[in-house]
Amino acid sequence: MKGLKTVYICERCEYTSAKWLGKCPKCNAWNSFVEDVEESAPSSSAQKRTSVAYAGESHATAFSELEAPAYIRSATGLSELDRVLGGGLVAGSAVLISGEPGIGKSTLLLQICDTLGREKKVLYVSGEESGSQIKLRAERLKVLGSNLYILTETNIENILSEAKKIEPDVIIADSVQTMYSDIISSSPGSVSNVKEVALALIGKAKTEGISVILVGHVNKEGGIAGPKVLEHMVDAVLNFEGDKRQSYRIIRAQKNRFGSTNEIGVFEMTDVGLRQVANPSEMLLADRPTDISGNCAVCTIEGSRPIVAEIQALVTPTVFPAPRRTSNGIDYNRTCLILAVLEKRLGLKFSGSDVYLNVIGGLEIDEPASDLGIAMALISSLTDKKIPDSLIAIGEIGLAGECRGVSHVEQRVREAARLGFTDVLLPTHNAQSCPAVDGITVHPVKNIYDILKFLKGNN
Repeated sequence: MKGLKTVYICERCEYTSAKWLGKCPKCNAWNSFVEDVEESAPSSSAQKRTSVAYAGESHATAFSELEAPAYIRSATGLSELDRVLGGGLVAGSAVLISGEPGIGKSTLLLQICDTLGREKKVLYVSGEESGSQIKLRAERLKVLGSNLYILTETNIENILSEAKKIEPDVIIADSVQTMYSDIISSSPGSVSNVKEVALALIGKAKTEGISVILVGHVNKEGGIAGPKVLEHMVDAVLNFEGDKRQSYRIIRAQKNRFGSTNEIGVFEMTDVGLRQVANPSEMLLADRPTDISGNCAVCTIEGSRPIVAEIQALVTPTVFPAPRRTSNGIDYNRTCLILAVLEKRLGLKFSGSDVYLNVIGGLEIDEPASDLGIAMALISSLTDKKIPDSLIAIGEIGLAGECRGVSHVEQRVREAARLGFTDVLLPTHNAQSCPAVDGITVHPVKNIYDILKFLKGNN
């Protein structure tokens, strides 16, 4: 078309180039350029456009005259989601939810519409499904749909016009990559369109106190598709994790202006939608094998919640020149570090064996407090010495082989006692300060040599 030209825009920093580049010269990101279309001269509509985020004139206000807003939170009906949001959906906030295709994003949002619709007016905008498809899913999820309005539209100007008529309290946009603006010449999903659509919806949220929930697609690297500035524009970024071939899902906050980013929400995908898992520890230990080597329980802290997980290790003689190291749910570099410490300090030969580590249930553990449990599982599998089923290990391991103290020890020990564990392996520093808990015997360990002695003494 006349007046249009093809450009390439970096998704990370929005650097513009006339040709495709493998590496962005501004932010040094690789393979981040996407094709876009821009007008060679600004159109009349673009010239007349004003800020959609804050309409009207702006005036400076003295800091002493500012008032702290009393944010009103609304319960979504899913306490696990409320936990991640910091207590509920904040009025006037913009939340971005991302996740793999088929992970359950649309299902989750349709479920919360049922609760939000009891007291608030909800506008569900779908750019991917027809109204009849949404109706079929709502019937399967048993969503009544009171005060719920469905709009199948991708033009942001039409969406805002309809929202002005309905005057909703909550707007859900599924998804932001399918929507476009008339003032942007490029196709839906482009960097320019995603930014413009998000800016328009966030502007409506801030000026009218409407809660906006945006659904974001993910790219092949697992990041949110579109410009990186999209994550800076919203108030909260929630990531839906989990394997869609498994039933369990985890929601984690990557950013939250109204709460902690350490909390997680655990769900189970069922035939009637997502079901909350109020006690993740029991879920993760449900089918735990007994009386077997290479199996150890650990306790990790996710936000304010202690979660007991099961770590399994399998050490087998290798047939390859270079032994394999596979780690699922545990940082690969952390695995190599612990293996190096065990081989150097204890003289255990892992260099001639393949090592496989797995955290049951799809949980990702990145806390150093799990080091002790990982080391015990590895030693147990290599020496074929069984770890007592009643034992849980908590502690961090240093490069010298020492066991270092961790935080929230009492909280971890009480969670272990609640789940029926009777023995807890703790670093000496924590063992001395940990209060007595009924039914729990604390075994202090100073270094990894004490781990080996403990295993030999119980076999």
